[in-house]
Amino acid sequence: MSVFGTDAALPLVSETADFDETQAMLAAAELSDGLPLTPPTERRLQAMLEGVVEPDRSHGLLPPLYGDLTPRALAYQCVLAGCVPEELPVVLTAATACLDPAFNVLGLLTTTGTPAIATIIHGPIAAKLDMNASTNCLGPGTRANAAIGRAVSLVMRNIGGARGGSGDMATMGQPGKYSFCSAEAPSTIYPGLAERQGLGENANAVTVLGVSGTVEVLPLDDRDTPEAILTPMAAAMIATGAAASAGRARPPGQQVFLLPPELAAGVDKHGWSIGDMQTFLFETTTIEIPGVMSIHAAKPIAATPQDILPIITGGPGVKMTYLPLWAGGSAIQMRALKSLEDQDL
Repeated sequence: MSVFGTDAALPLVSETADFDETQAMLAAAELSDGLPLTPPTERRLQAMLEGVVEPDRSHGLLPPLYGDLTPRALAYQCVLAGCVPEELPVVLTAATACLDPAFNVLGLLTTTGTPAIATIIHGPIAAKLDMNASTNCLGPGTRANAAIGRAVSLVMRNIGGARGGSGDMATMGQPGKYSFCSAEAPSTIYPGLAERQGLGENANAVTVLGVSGTVEVLPLDDRDTPEAILTPMAAAMIATGAAASAGRARPPGQQVFLLPPELAAGVDKHGWSIGDMQTFLFETTTIEIPGVMSIHAAKPIAATPQDILPIITGGPGVKMTYLPLWAGGSAIQMRALKSLEDQDL
């Protein structure tokens, strides 16, 4: 049984169905990611679809097996993942953003490499959904982060057909393929990413990224200047790009990193803007850290300074996180959040 086709039935269970039998049924239908799933009952599915004007409207065909992205099929994955109905528009926005050719979702889902699809939520909707943009924002403990990220992953698996050994050919994979979702912190020091990308102040938006993993990056010991904070990030970008290049010169693309508020404040107190950070990272191609490393890049680590995207999020502390994009080629995609009130579902 499959949800790939436009006319495929979604397997539902009764309210009194045995939990273990339900898990076995979903696994046999190849709808499981290996973790326990919320039993998909008619009641839960209809609650997820409440207010959706066109539940069977196609929003595109998702590679690699080109399953139909309908609100009903998406709602089913949201039920399995443990989402609440208010999260369906977020998952739909993320899934349809993945269809942009520049995102290269076919490559991301079928490569032997490690990329996972990461989802970042921007704007007031994140707080409304009780999403975590503070301590351990990429880790466990917050239902909304975990469920939304898992729903996006299940969409790729159950609608797109990216299953291990068939659509998904990853040699190793990574834990982020279960769930990889966070929220951007509310704008305080710097404008949020959605505003910087032209969607307006306090815009609700969703960004998808094809991320090969995470890299923890610490500032230099003095960490009292923007240069001391950002130089190790430049080093991480250069070194990671070299390690993933297979010895080939790849065209520079985009770079994304998460900057905790404490370090953002440290950069801001010296009068640096987002543009100043982007320019510094773009222009830093040679790094000398005595006794640690000497590294040189033949070209800047991004296509332009504006293609270096810091996102302010996380809790107290001075640990940054570099999100290396898949070396096979993928451009991040941001979309304004789809709204039930606009009847575009």
